[in-house]
Amino acid sequence: MPIEDRPTDLLASVQPDSLVLRDDTGRETRMPLPADEVYISVAPFREQTHECHFHSLTTCVGELADTELRVILTGDDGEVLIDETRRTYDNGFAGLWVPRGVSATLTIEHAGRTGSAPISTTSPDDPTCITNLQLV
Repeated sequence: MPIEDRPTDLLASVQPDSLVLRDDTGRETRMPLPADEVYISVAPFREQTHECHFHSLTTCVGELADTELRVILTGDDGEVLIDETRRTYDNGFAGLWVPRGVSATLTIEHAGRTGSAPISTTSPDDPTCITNLQLV
């Protein structure tokens, strides 16, 4: 949903095992994610980024909104898990469903620039928000 249409009284964040919804009164509910996949959000950047661990669907904003990227995810065993073109949403993030239980390198290419970052889906505390991938 476009940023300007997002509700201000709801926070939604992605953890490795669930989508967490919290309203402005503090009520919280969790919706389980698939047992075999983790949702990872990535906001590649050139100049500016923000610290994040669990992606907030309602508040995280990246630098490259509505931008076409080449996304390559390679497992530590050399298997290419993703190799495709994606477009970031208006919040500057691209969402990826990644197999659970892998350690991998995420590489993003855009406009002659490339950046890489390690990701992992092996632990319940692994980040779901990748904001450290600078395109150089």
